[in-house]
Amino acid sequence: MPDRLKRWLFIAAGTVCVCIGAVGIVVPGLPTTPFLLLAAFCYTRGSQRLYTALLNNRLVGSYLRNYLEGRGMTRRSKVWTLSLLWGGIILAAVLATDSMSVRILLAIILCGVTAHILTVGTVRTDARVPTTSHPDN
Repeated sequence: MPDRLKRWLFIAAGTVCVCIGAVGIVVPGLPTTPFLLLAAFCYTRGSQRLYTALLNNRLVGSYLRNYLEGRGMTRRSKVWTLSLLWGGIILAAVLATDSMSVRILLAIILCGVTAHILTVGTVRTDARVPTTSHPDN
């Protein structure tokens, strides 16, 4: 496969992942992070400019950078994510299905994602940059 075609396929796949991830921000139960990570992976192979734009995006850039660099999530992100996750899955289990097997599957997903989020490191958002003392002080 020609390199130019591979590049465009990676760009297209990354863009689809960003779109699904964006929907996942507002739709509980649809994961956001895996799609954004997959988009970042695709963009690294398809377009450095799009990869940089994704990591500098004002809505998801710092979240994604922290995750990719192994620093984790902010406490606020964890609370927001878990609140949406629990609310969405509980609503789906109560209102959207009568099937006990689907409810059990939703409970397993809920527990797994919750455990993952709780084990991801917590980033302090108010960490101050250390200052150096001035020689005249």
